[in-house]
Amino acid sequence: MLVLSRKQNERIRVGDSVVVTVVRVSGDKVRIGIEAPANVRVLRDELDADSLGAVTLEPTAELPIPRLFGFVG
Repeated sequence: MLVLSRKQNERIRVGDSVVVTVVRVSGDKVRIGIEAPANVRVLRDELDADSLGAVTLEPTAELPIPRLFGFVG
């Protein structure tokens, strides 16, 4: 396992197409943003991928990422 220290707004690149950004650090919690292609599944470890069902997005679908991370009212 690679362990890195990052500050707020700093990024980590995984491969050529995934970027992980530290959005906010507050107390003992870290909020992260993950930018990945639509065909890359991103799940919290505690979620069972088999129980979620399949979700397919159209290639042109827009995701409300800023709203999910509290950037837009």
